[in-house]
Amino acid sequence: MMELLSSPEAWAALLTLTALEIVLGIDNVIFISVIVSRIPERQAKQARQIGLALALVFRILLLSVLVWLIGLTQPVITVKDLAFSWRDIILIGGGMFLIAKATHEIHAEVEAREAENDDKPKASAFFWVIVQIIVVDLVFSLDSIITAIGMAEDIEIMVAAVVIACFVMYVSSGPVSKFVADHPTTKMLALAFLVLIGVALVADGFKFHIPRGYIYFAMLFAAAVELFNVLARRNRRKVAR
Repeated sequence: MMELLSSPEAWAALLTLTALEIVLGIDNVIFISVIVSRIPERQAKQARQIGLALALVFRILLLSVLVWLIGLTQPVITVKDLAFSWRDIILIGGGMFLIAKATHEIHAEVEAREAENDDKPKASAFFWVIVQIIVVDLVFSLDSIITAIGMAEDIEIMVAAVVIACFVMYVSSGPVSKFVADHPTTKMLALAFLVLIGVALVADGFKFHIPRGYIYFAMLFAAAVELFNVLARRNRRKVAR
């Protein structure tokens, strides 16, 4: 352990892997922020805490079964020229779940907004929200940890990077969730991001890798445009007053 603390290579690996884990965790934070917006605020906070705690637990558990994880990348099904591993199957299933969930939420926002009952958060949805968070946590945790295994050799570095990334996710989830709840248009943008992320996961499962840099650049650009829109609307309200 002392050798790792005194090794510049170990610190470089930790910083690189932590940055990557934080970036990969953005998807998780966006999903949790959107999904908790339909339940009461008190329960939304509990759901965020439970969801992010589960994200940390899943990542640590997956790190403890490295041999099993590596086995998940071995082909189990071959269709014509395509060989699918359990990881591919999980990514395809998780991506399709994200696309379906985001599409359903967009429909609810656009078509059902006129129904008064749909605007009210339902406390009974708390359990279903937790179930959905668990499903998405598993998918993102799997992809995150397999990435960590490919980048670092020491389990201590992997665990430290995962813990730091989950802490950053926890700190950022509250402000992100509040911002999404206060600005309905940003929720639509976040749902569009989830569709994009879902498509990327499905593509990865089918061996068609979309560079994440393109996806995150598109998300950052769209978020910057929306931020300017929010500021413009705020200025117009001030002028109107």
